[in-house]
Amino acid sequence: MDSYLQRLQQAIESATRGMTIEDLTRHPEGKWCPAEILEHLFLTYTGTIKGFERCLAAGKPLARSPRLKDRLFTVISVEAGYLPGPRQAPKNTIPRGMAAEKVVAEIGPTILAMDQLIAQCEARHGGRIRLIDHPILGPLTGKQWRKFHWLHGNHHVKQILRLRAVHAP
Repeated sequence: MDSYLQRLQQAIESATRGMTIEDLTRHPEGKWCPAEILEHLFLTYTGTIKGFERCLAAGKPLARSPRLKDRLFTVISVEAGYLPGPRQAPKNTIPRGMAAEKVVAEIGPTILAMDQLIAQCEARHGGRIRLIDHPILGPLTGKQWRKFHWLHGNHHVKQILRLRAVHAP
């Protein structure tokens, strides 16, 4: 597994280890609970999986040509590691009420599946080729997708840890 995604998987497991269903579903007014944060991440991973499945099925990269704005966003976010925010989550990544125990059980295997699909596309088309488009950042390579998910996931892991600390005994 890619090192970015392996660290992501470990960070999520560490942040949620020992949390009860009550811990996972408790949240401040108007904010997501840890289970909803995990579901949001899970939905981003399944969305990425669908994109890479389409790339494999098409037999070619599906990324459009990057615009100046795309290049700028990619440099700032992926290369420099700065995720500007707060930003409204894309509609297809807003939590829908997935059971806390289900999302905790499925998020790790989903990260692994995502990594395997990215690797398949890279093997077929090359590691330096932009493969599919990110809805905000534009066209990304497989390596950029992995780093983005690490940065984005780590941002949300910090939120889970803060929520966990607030409700610690």
